Amino acid sequence: MTDLATLQRGRKSFEQRAWAESYRLLQAADRDAPLEPEDLERLAIAAYLVGRDDDCDAITARAHQSFLDRGDLEGAARAAFWLGFALLARGAMAPAAGWLARAERILDEAQLDCVVRGYLLIPSAIQCIVRGDAAAAHDVFSQAAEIARRFADRDLASLACHGRGRTLIRLGQISEGIALLDEAMASVIAGDVTSLVAGDVYCSVLEACQETFDLRRAYEWTTSLARWCATQPDLVRYRGECLLYRAEVLQLRGNWSDAARDAQDACALLMSRPAVGAAFYRLGEIHRLQGEFTKAEEAYTRAHERGRRPQPGLPLLRLAQGRSDEAAASIKAALLDTRARAARARMLAAAAEILLDADDLASARAASAELSEIALAIGAPLLTAASAHAAGAVLLADGDVDAASTSLRMACEIWRDLVMPYEEAQTCVLLAAVCERRGDQDGRRLELETARRLFNQLDAAPSLARLATPSDRTGQPALSERTRVEGPAGSLSEREAQVLRLLAAGKTNRAIADELFISEKTVARHVSNIFDKLGVSSRTGAAAWAFQHNLV
Repeated sequence: MTDLATLQRGRKSFEQRAWAESYRLLQAADRDAPLEPEDLERLAIAAYLVGRDDDCDAITARAHQSFLDRGDLEGAARAAFWLGFALLARGAMAPAAGWLARAERILDEAQLDCVVRGYLLIPSAIQCIVRGDAAAAHDVFSQAAEIARRFADRDLASLACHGRGRTLIRLGQISEGIALLDEAMASVIAGDVTSLVAGDVYCSVLEACQETFDLRRAYEWTTSLARWCATQPDLVRYRGECLLYRAEVLQLRGNWSDAARDAQDACALLMSRPAVGAAFYRLGEIHRLQGEFTKAEEAYTRAHERGRRPQPGLPLLRLAQGRSDEAAASIKAALLDTRARAARARMLAAAAEILLDADDLASARAASAELSEIALAIGAPLLTAASAHAAGAVLLADGDVDAASTSLRMACEIWRDLVMPYEEAQTCVLLAAVCERRGDQDGRRLELETARRLFNQLDAAPSLARLATPSDRTGQPALSERTRVEGPAGSLSEREAQVLRLLAAGKTNRAIADELFISEKTVARHVSNIFDKLGVSSRTGAAAWAFQHNLV
C-alpha cells in the first residue's frame, strides 16, 4: 500500500469517527513521511479521543511548529490554544497558561482578527467562574458567541452557548440558563459540532443538571450521552464520565447493582483524571446504601485521596453504623466548609436526618429551614421533595403531626413521580410514625409494608434492619410513637422514650445502642437526660417510673 493510500484511509477513518483506526493509520503515514499540520491536527484529536494524552500533546506541539514553519499564524495559534486548553482540563495550570499566552501573542503580533480569538476567551470565562464572578464570565462567553457568529464557527458557538447557560444558572436565572443548555445540546445531537466539543458540552450540561437537581434532564442527557459513546466503540475519552453520570442516575432510580458496576468501571477509566475522586465517592454511596460499610469506607477514603471530600456520604455512613455523635460532628464541620449552593443543599438534607438522630432538634430545624430556602430558589422537584421530607421529620419530632403529615405526603408523591424508590421508602417510614401518633394502625401498617417492599426490592439491608424495631418485632407500637411522654421536669424526646422503654426492660447501654443503631455514648447521654426529666437518680428509679405510668 502506498503512503498516500494509508493517509487517505486514515482521513476517512477520522471522518467516520473510527478513532483507533484513524490513529493507527495516520501514525503509520507519519512514520513514512512527516504529515502536514492539518493531518497532524487530525492525528492529535484521534490520540486525545482514544485516551493517549501525552501523544496528543506532543503531536499538537508538532502541528503548532509546522504551521509556524509554513507561515500560517492562525493555524499555529489554533494549535497552541487546543494544547493549552487540554492541559488546563487536566489541571496542568502552568504549561496551559504558557501555551494560551503564546497563542494570544501570535495573534497580537500579527494583528490577526480570526475565530481563534473567540476560543481564547473560553479559558478566560472559566477563570471568572472559578473566581466566583459569574456575571463577568457571562459577558466573556457572550463576546465569544459574537465572534462565533461573525466567523460562522459552530464549535465555538456551542461552547459559548452552553457557557452562557452555566453562568446564568450561577446568577440565579435558572430557566433561562437551562434553555441555553438545551440549545447547545440540540447542536450536539444534530451532529453540528466536532466530537471534541460534543463530549465537553455533554459533560458540562450534565454537571449543570447536578447543580440544578434536574433529575429528568440528567436521565435524558445521560441516555443520550451513552448512545453517543456507543456510536464510537473505541472512544475512551468521555466514556468514564458517561458511566459516572449514569451511575448516579441509576442509583437514584433504584438500580443499585448496575449503578455499582458503572461506578466501578468509571473508577478504572478515570484513574488518571481528576474526576476519579467523584467516581470513588459514587461507589462509596452505593456500598453504603447496600450495607457494605467496609467497602464504603474504602471508597470514601480513595475519593478523599483524589480530591473529592466524602461528604455527606461519610457522616451518613457513621449514622448507619450507630455512631451518631461522630456523624453530627462531621456534618456540622462539612456545613461550615461548604458554600456552593448545590453542594450545601446536599449537606443540609443529610444534616437534618443526622441531627435529628442525635437529638439536636434546634440544629436540625435550622438545617431544614435553610434547605427550604434553597429549594424555593432553585425550584427543582427533587430538591422540593428533599426539603419537604426534612421539614416533615422536624415537624414530627416537634410534635406537629398534622403539618408533618402534609409535608411528608407531598415529599412521597414527588419521590414516586421521580421514580426514586429509596427516598420514597424513607418518607413512608416517617408517615408510619405519623399514622401511629394519630392512632391509625391500618395506615401505619400500610406505610411500613410499602417501605419494606421498596427496601426489599433495593436490597437495602441497613434500612430493613432499622425497620426491625422492638415495636415491629412484638407487634406493639413503640412507646415514642404512641404518645408524648411527660415527666415531672419536661417531656421526653422520641429517642429518650425509646431508650426508657428498653432500659425498663432491663437492657444495658450497650444492648440499647445495638437495638437503636446509635453509639453507647449517645445512650448514656439519653439516660442522663431521662433521669433529669423524670426526677430520678438510678436506672431502677427510671424503670419503676415507666412501669407506674404504664409505659412498658
